Amino acid sequence: MSEARAAQTATSRPTPPEVDRVAASRAAVAARRARAALKAQIASGERTPESVLDQGAREPDGPAGTLRVTDFLLSIPAIGVTKMNATLEKLQISPVKRVGGLGRHQRERLREFLRERAKLSSRSRGKSRLVVLAGPTAVGKGSVSAYIREHYPEVHFSVSATTRKPRPGEIDGVHYYFVDDAEFDRMIRDGELLEWAVVHNQSRYGTPRGPVQRALDEGRSVLLEIDLQGARQVRRAMPEATLVFLAPPSWDELVRRLIGRGTETSDEQQRRLETAKVELAAEHEFDKTVVNASVPEAAREVVELMALPSH
Repeated sequence: MSEARAAQTATSRPTPPEVDRVAASRAAVAARRARAALKAQIASGERTPESVLDQGAREPDGPAGTLRVTDFLLSIPAIGVTKMNATLEKLQISPVKRVGGLGRHQRERLREFLRERAKLSSRSRGKSRLVVLAGPTAVGKGSVSAYIREHYPEVHFSVSATTRKPRPGEIDGVHYYFVDDAEFDRMIRDGELLEWAVVHNQSRYGTPRGPVQRALDEGRSVLLEIDLQGARQVRRAMPEATLVFLAPPSWDELVRRLIGRGTETSDEQQRRLETAKVELAAEHEFDKTVVNASVPEAAREVVELMALPSH
């Protein structure tokens, strides 16, 4: 091709509009910042590595999915370059892979590595733990707690007192202590509640202090399933507690769960959804986040934080 012809061809190629280049640059910067924030969350313990692995599988084009597996491993405390390289070689994963691009077998091998590492880490932290499980309405706190109750009998459950009426299937003294307003007032007055709050501008919920303290004194691990306001009070009263935020896989899934359970009127559903938006914004106040995409998996993550054997 002659120089004149080449020059003409070069000048005839379309040049991306300046606005497109600026937008692409901004998107790239935002993506890098999102991945950096994700690595920081793993490093600080705010997010578990396994939850990020699951998020990457669900959203391969998102921050977790586009995170290089090398950066993913290096963000985990106590994993350096040598350990990272040895792990990738053992798991037969290429260092150029991204979390969202892992094959099914690679993902399962990495998941097993993370689980074994979590078990060792949990055992090293001691056996007596107070874990508070909270999250937005309809996220599945009751389902996760029920699964733990059935499959992990080692866990001591705190039974909350409430002034609301029992739902179908709920048993007094098992799911809640159902009390009237006068009795709840007496419990507050006599200092019998570790925390209490008005939830959804309607009913009051509270955690009896005595059974929790006795279980902790016996060296047992205790799980409190309470609302956000209560979790904040427990943090002030017992700063050694680990606060776990149970999050939905997505906002749409949270809405589906709330409407699907059919236990509230339309007005009540709308009121709870508005509350949920506020509750979701409080995630940063918690020590750990567990995404409830699967009840057994979410339950396992919570139990591992309590230094109890995984099933």
